[in-house]
Amino acid sequence: MADNKTQITDVSVDDFIACIDHPTRAADAKILVQLFATITGQSAKMWGPSIIGFGQYHYVYDSGREGDFLATGFSPRKANLSIYVMPGYQDYSEILSRLGKHKLAKACVYINKLSDIDIGVLEELIRAGLRDLNEKWPVTA
Repeated sequence: MADNKTQITDVSVDDFIACIDHPTRAADAKILVQLFATITGQSAKMWGPSIIGFGQYHYVYDSGREGDFLATGFSPRKANLSIYVMPGYQDYSEILSRLGKHKLAKACVYINKLSDIDIGVLEELIRAGLRDLNEKWPVTA
């Protein structure tokens, strides 16, 4: 089976953030690095060319496919901030109803800027996602 396309790299998170052209997106990325590091107790690592991740887990699907992926993190994309906080199999609708302006995908939340959301609720969402992920696949450094 093929390896995951998204792997940990040696690229510096600070260097990556320094290259973000959009000033609000860069400022939000710095805030998110601190927030995720505080919540997880993990240092930021680049996953692929554009995802800043914290912690990781090893998964094995019923199909036999297995691999490693970031436990939580975000990507400061041009269109929005993609926040990877949910394992994808839980219902976080109650927390999300209090988050603020966002769009939802299976395992991530898209926000335009941090000022659009309640940071305390985002912290709650990150913690819930990590807790639920760790119950299925243990999260490691």
